[in-house]
Amino acid sequence: MRIEYDRDTCIGMFQCVAEWDGFERDSDAGKAVLVDGEETDEDLFVREVPEDAELDAKFAARSCPVDAIEVYDDDGEQVV
Repeated sequence: MRIEYDRDTCIGMFQCVAEWDGFERDSDAGKAVLVDGEETDEDLFVREVPEDAELDAKFAARSCPVDAIEVYDDDGEQVV
């Protein structure tokens, strides 16, 4: 499972930070940070989700009020 985070879309509500420790607060920028995320495109960050964190990652994506976070299964299908 992988997670994609669009930092440009993020409005800094930090609900994802409360749901999963894969996100951290960047108060200076007013945006969340995807821990260990690799920037694959401008302001688009991607990382693999550990098996034991899949549920938390899904909750983080669902909690985002602007849908800046998407979760994909191992087949590449979007699940959140």
